[in-house]
Amino acid sequence: MKHYVGIDIGTSAVKCIVVDEQGAVKGSHSAEYPLLQPHPGWAEQHPEQWWNSSAACIAALLAKTGLSGEHIAAVGLSGQMHGSVFLDEALQVIRPALLWCDQRTGTQTAEIERVIGPDRLGRLTGNRALTGFTAPKVLWLRDEEPHHYARVRHLLLPKDYVRLQLTGELGMDVADASGTLLLDVESRRWSKEVTELLGIPLSWLPPLHESSDIAGRITAKAAAATGLAAGTPVVAGGGDQACGAVGVGVVRRGIASVALGTSGVVFVHDDAYTADAAYRLHSFCHGVPGKWHRMGVMLAAGGSFQWWRNHFAHEELARAAAEGRDVYDLLTSAAAAAPLGSEGLLFLPYLTGERTPHPDPEARGGFIGLNLRHTKAHLTRAVIEGITFGLRDSLELIRASGVAVSELRLNGGGARSPFWRQLIADVFGIPVVTVNSTDGPAYGAAVMAASGASGRSIPELCEAWIRVVTREEPIAANSAAYEPYYETYRSLYPALQTAMHTLSGLAQQGQ
Repeated sequence: MKHYVGIDIGTSAVKCIVVDEQGAVKGSHSAEYPLLQPHPGWAEQHPEQWWNSSAACIAALLAKTGLSGEHIAAVGLSGQMHGSVFLDEALQVIRPALLWCDQRTGTQTAEIERVIGPDRLGRLTGNRALTGFTAPKVLWLRDEEPHHYARVRHLLLPKDYVRLQLTGELGMDVADASGTLLLDVESRRWSKEVTELLGIPLSWLPPLHESSDIAGRITAKAAAATGLAAGTPVVAGGGDQACGAVGVGVVRRGIASVALGTSGVVFVHDDAYTADAAYRLHSFCHGVPGKWHRMGVMLAAGGSFQWWRNHFAHEELARAAAEGRDVYDLLTSAAAAAPLGSEGLLFLPYLTGERTPHPDPEARGGFIGLNLRHTKAHLTRAVIEGITFGLRDSLELIRASGVAVSELRLNGGGARSPFWRQLIADVFGIPVVTVNSTDGPAYGAAVMAASGASGRSIPELCEAWIRVVTREEPIAANSAAYEPYYETYRSLYPALQTAMHTLSGLAQQGQ
C-alpha cells in the first residue's frame, strides 16, 4: 500500500504525519525548536533548525510506524508563511529568518505604500503592505544590514528551505508566494512591476509551482538523513493556511474554515480571483490549482489564550500535571461556568498588534469593564470571547464582500473544546463542524502529495478522505445575547487607538 508524508514547518515545532491510500493517518511525530526575540517586536528562527528538526522528525515517524522509505510514494510540505530565508550564491543561510509575526518593518511598509501607492499595490498583488509580509523584510535587510543584503542571491519561505534540503531544488508554490507581496496573485506569476519598483532583483525569486506539482525528488544525502528513499517525489506544497484549509476540505464555495493556532485565520474558497475593495482581507492563490481564497488574520488568537495560560493559570497548570489532564480543558471548563458576556467584561486580543481588520502593529490588548465581581473564570471566558469576536471581524468582511458562508470548519487547538465550538457557532450565527482530519496543515500537505503522485485532484481526494464528525448549531438566544457585546467590542479599537499608540511608544522608549 502506498503512503504519503505531510510535513508542517510551524512557528514552534515541525509536525510530520503519514497517511495511507484511504487518507487514514497511520502515525505522527513532532519536534520543537526555539523562537528568537532579540528585541521587542522581533521574531526570528534559524532555518537550519527547521531542517535538522524535520530530518529527525521524518526518521522518527518512519521508525514509529514501521514503514521504510520505499513505502512512501510522495512527500508534501506546509509551513509558516511570510518568513524570509536569505541565501547566498552557494545556497547558504546568511542570517536568521524574519518570521510572519515580526513587527520591525513599519518604516519599510510605509515606504512600499509611498513608492507604489496602496491602490496600485492592491491591484498588482491583491493586498496592502503589512509588516508581516516578506517584501518589507527584504527592504529592512537592505536598510539595516547592508553587509548581509549584498550577499543575497536567493529568497525562500520556510518550507521551501526544507524542500531545498530534501531535493536540492529551489522553488515556491503560488499559494505561499501570495504572502510575499511580490506575486501577481491574479495571474499567478511574479510581479515584474512590483519587483522593479522596490529594487528587488527578480532573479532572487525561485520558480513557481502549483501546490500539487512535483517540485523535486529526495536526494541521496536527504535519504541518508531522513530514511526516505532517494528519488521519492516531493510536491511544492503550500503555506500553512492553504494547507490547513485543504486539510479540512475547504475546497469549494460556501464553506469557510477557522484555524485556531497561534494566529487565527478565517479562510474562504474562491473559484475566481476577487480582491477586497479596501484590501482589508488577503486575496491569495489557493492550494487547489487554479483557485484562490480570501482570508482574514488575527495575530494572537490561540496566542492570547496561551499567554493567559502561561502567566495566570499556575494553579490549573499544576492541577493538570498532577491529574494528567490538558490545562486548556480545565480553563475552558471554568470559563463555561461563567455567564455569557462575562458580566460585562471584554478582552481585546491585540497582544502582538493586529492585522485584520486593523492593520496596526501598535494595537494593544486589554480587559475592559472589570469590576469587583469578576473572577478568574470571568476573565478566562472574556479571553475566549474576545478571540472569537476578533475572528468574527474577518467573517463580517467576507460576508460584506458578497460571499455567503453556510458552514464553518474549525481546526486547531480550540476545535477540541465543545464549549468553544458552541461559542463560535453562537457568535458567528452559523453551524460549526469539525472533521475527521485533525492534523491541520500537515494533513493538507499529505493530500497535496497524494494528488501529485496519483494524478487525482485535491478536491477529489478531500471528498473521499474527509468527513464531518461533530456539528454545533447556533443557539438563537445566545446569538441574540452576544450581538450587543460584539458591537461594543467593535467600538473599542477606534476609541482606544490613540492611547494604544501612546503606550506602545512609551514602552519602546523604556518609560
